[in-house]
Amino acid sequence: MAAKLEVNSETAKTKKPAGKVGKKAAAKPEGEKATRRKDRMDRIDAANKITVTLQTDVRKALAAQAKAEGMDMGHFMQKLAENHILSSAPAGDPLATQIGARRGVVDHVIALAQKMEAEGAFDENFILKVMKRAHADAEFVKLYAAAVAEPDKPKAAGRAGVALNQQIGRLIKRAVGARSKRDAAGKIQRAQVKDEVITSYTLLDKPAA
Repeated sequence: MAAKLEVNSETAKTKKPAGKVGKKAAAKPEGEKATRRKDRMDRIDAANKITVTLQTDVRKALAAQAKAEGMDMGHFMQKLAENHILSSAPAGDPLATQIGARRGVVDHVIALAQKMEAEGAFDENFILKVMKRAHADAEFVKLYAAAVAEPDKPKAAGRAGVALNQQIGRLIKRAVGARSKRDAAGKIQRAQVKDEVITSYTLLDKPAA
């Protein structure tokens, strides 16, 4: 029996960067603009979704490898696809360079999160705290810039940054065994901040021992 696995590529769900707009565009109601944004992002999501049919034994083997590396299947399958690009790309290939930088960012942040947790730094704002300390390192800042670089495409670079930050947030949570904090109604709680390295993040807590 074969099993179907749906894999989504990283997609930024964020507001369109501010820029010059004409009077006609500026006059559109916020609700209409939000709907148009959502429709556009839904189309991108649909284009980035791939359904892969695997033999059951293959799926089980991949799931075991993913678990051993502390990844969910989506992240693990993305890594496999990236490995193919890295192994087949010519020297100096921009995409391969970006993938390598992104992996460096992820590895650094995971190690930093585990170190900070061991130091007793965990609290509900842990994602923000890890990101702030990471960005205080000049070498990390350079690596992060290379990971989201889209020459002559500032909007694309902004979307890549949001997608990377979303992935990092999930990996920080998983790296320290945390979970998303929820309110009394069961809704995941998020924080919005200004003048920080990220603009929003999920609040965290840990299961009772």
